[in-house]
Amino acid sequence: MEGMNMVGVAMLLGVGVVVFLSINTYNRLVTLRNLFKNSFAQIDVQLKRRYDLIPNLVQVAKEYIKHERETLEAVIVARNQAAGAVKQAAADPGNVAAMQGLVAAETTLTSSMGRLFALVESYPDLKANQNMMQLSEELNSTENRIAFARQAFNDSVMQYNTSRELFPAVFFAGMYGFGPAQFLELENAGQRDAPKVSF
Repeated sequence: MEGMNMVGVAMLLGVGVVVFLSINTYNRLVTLRNLFKNSFAQIDVQLKRRYDLIPNLVQVAKEYIKHERETLEAVIVARNQAAGAVKQAAADPGNVAAMQGLVAAETTLTSSMGRLFALVESYPDLKANQNMMQLSEELNSTENRIAFARQAFNDSVMQYNTSRELFPAVFFAGMYGFGPAQFLELENAGQRDAPKVSF
């Protein structure tokens, strides 16, 4: 009789430990998921600021380089695609497809902006325009903020992914629906630098 009580107590303790680990793991993963979602929100704010600056930059450039309409339109189209992609990614920063879509859209936008700035270099009056210089300075500042926010996001994603792969979380993560989060990585090394803006 006494042996059965000990077995019952041991089983109860075992179940209690499993329940405690389960609750603790769940709470930790929720905290870390919310952290990387908040980190992405910081990127989202800076990207929206960037997307708001681009049409103003194009408008100023349009006055000087009227015959370069194709480049200006490409920048606006790329900006709109990137703005749509960031909305999808912001809705679920853990979604791999949404993050890949954002990276692809940002790649296209960065390329378009590079072509625009190359054109601007060949127009001295445009380079000297006060509005263009101010917008370029704001864009440079925003690009730096995006880089810092992206680093913070990737750090929080790494912390989340590491935590969900450690024992005992590895057993509970899948059961509770905590899939891996996607880093916001750039596709090529040339893109790792903010677009060069010099006026």
